[in-house]
Amino acid sequence: MISQQKSRAFWLKHLHQWHWVSAAMCLVGMVLFSITGFTLNHASWIGAKPEVTTQAAEMPAPLVAQLRQLWEREGDEKAALPASVAEWLGESLSVRVDGRETEWSDEEIYVSLPRPGGDAWLTVNLQDGAVTHELTDRGWLSYFNDLHKGRNTGSAWSLFIDVFAFAALVFAVTGLLLLKMHAGNRPGTWPMVGLGLVLPLLLAILFIH
Repeated sequence: MISQQKSRAFWLKHLHQWHWVSAAMCLVGMVLFSITGFTLNHASWIGAKPEVTTQAAEMPAPLVAQLRQLWEREGDEKAALPASVAEWLGESLSVRVDGRETEWSDEEIYVSLPRPGGDAWLTVNLQDGAVTHELTDRGWLSYFNDLHKGRNTGSAWSLFIDVFAFAALVFAVTGLLLLKMHAGNRPGTWPMVGLGLVLPLLLAILFIH
């Protein structure tokens, strides 16, 4: 009996510790994903008017010549922009093109700049050096919805989602084990757990086709 009590106390202590640590780690993420889950589910209720901003600039002739030479020498339709060109675009238009997808042709370079909550693109005319940048902003709600979906968010956010998912799984599993250990004194435990399983299962079977 004493051995069983010690074993129970050991597991309760460690399960509570893992439960609260995982809860602390994923608390903000759970709030974010819960709210954006609701807004995504009712996107038609929430209107948003995109705002489009256009910038224009003229690239210095030496940089244009460098781009033309690169295209004539390499002919790579997906080649990344040279560091000097990327630096100039960052300073002149506050646009980051590092690691972005590009499309080269004889006339121009097109750079796709998708982002959470909107979209953007940039073109460089290889004849006269004219640069056009267009940014579409769909608002903060669209931004957070895209964070929920991991849309155009980059590798750092993708890693965060993986870590959050693992922490949420630890939170759920330790919670289930704690329910098991306390179920003897709480007769409603397993009916509630069963309801949480059966209800979405029935909804999926009966109403999703």
